[in-house]
This record gives sequence, C-alpha cells and structure tokens, in this order.
Amino acid sequence: MTTKILMIDDHPLQIEGYKSVLSFNAQNLQLQVTAAYNCESAYNIITGSTNLPEFDLVFLDRNLPPYKEKNIYSGDDLAQLIKIHHPKAKIVVLTSHSEPLMLYNIIKKVAPAGLLVKSDIDGEELLVAFEKILSGETYQSENVKKTIKLFLEKEMFLDAIDRQILGFIVNGTKTVNMPSLLNLSLSAIEKRKSKIKIYFGIDRGSDEDIIKAAKAEGFI
Repeated sequence: MTTKILMIDDHPLQIEGYKSVLSFNAQNLQLQVTAAYNCESAYNIITGSTNLPEFDLVFLDRNLPPYKEKNIYSGDDLAQLIKIHHPKAKIVVLTSHSEPLMLYNIIKKVAPAGLLVKSDIDGEELLVAFEKILSGETYQSENVKKTIKLFLEKEMFLDAIDRQILGFIVNGTKTVNMPSLLNLSLSAIEKRKSKIKIYFGIDRGSDEDIIKAAKAEGFI
C-alpha cells in the first residue's frame, strides 16, 4: 500500500529527515512524497489540476517564504487551500513555535490532525504520531497538550472583550478612545483593565507593563 504525502518546509534537509524516519513505519507502507519549499511551490502543487495524487497526509511548516501575488503568507493560508483542494488529506503541522497563543491559534484556524513542536520531538515520536494519525486519531505532542491546557485555563479568566482590550493596548490605542470601539463606558473599560492587571500579577503599572507581561505569558 502506498501512502501519498505532501511535505512543505523551507528546509530541504528537514524534509529528507522526515522521509527517512517515516520509512521505518511499522506497517511497511510505501511512501510517495512530494516536496515543496515555499508558499509559491506549495500553492502550485495544491491547486494544480494535472498529474497530482490525492494526498493522504500533508506535513506543513507554519513559517514559509510567502507568495504575495496570491496572498499566501504562511502555512495557515496553505492549510485553507488544502482543505478545499484535498479535503481528505490529514494536515500535520510541525512548527518551531511553542508560544501558547500561537499554538492555540493553529488549533483554532487549522484544526490539524497533528500538531508537534519541532524541538520537542524525535524520530520515535514522529513515527508514533504518523501511525496514530493514519489510523484516524488526533495527535498532539505532550508539550503542546500541556501548553494548550494552561492557555485554556487562562483564557477562561480573560474573555473575548478582555482580549480585545489587550489587543488595543498592544497596538497603542489610548484608553479614552476605546469606548467608541467597544461600545462600553470608560469606567467599564477601566474595570476590565484592572482585571487584566490582576491576571498578569501587576499591582500598579502602566500599559507598557501590561504589554511586557502579555509577551512573557505568550499572549502576544
């Protein structure tokens, strides 16, 4: 049996490493691998209409050289194309990012069958992930699961409006200008800012202190 895989990563040696590891799969599956090293080549493969297999798996890096002409700037954008053109393919995101908000956004936007942080995995874990995903399971590396669990616990404290206010703070929006953007009174926004400071453990601090704490916690 042949398993058809599209591997997208801007490091050719990384792809060769994946191919080598997966060749030792327990089911002795034959692998037919197509490689892409940037968003443009990946776009052409994903949307091409001739001589392309129906991929079973797509191994996808998130950070890739963009294809600005088609507004493709990352693996997240490619994932949406994959879902349209290869709806049966299982997407496996392998990323160098371990920031909680980044991992959370990948899960929300891409909903991958697998999510692994490159620095956390070895060949053995990659094989385990490969076989579980092929069998229909969803796989996340242990650090991904722990990070997401902690992030969701924090997210329950800061609701969507709190996170909007945090976004405005990061972008430099003054508090006095937020009521017209959020349809809230100035006093309501000040109370929410106090809540955000409590969350980040800030006793008395400025917006700059909030930004520093949010960066340290991986929110931005």
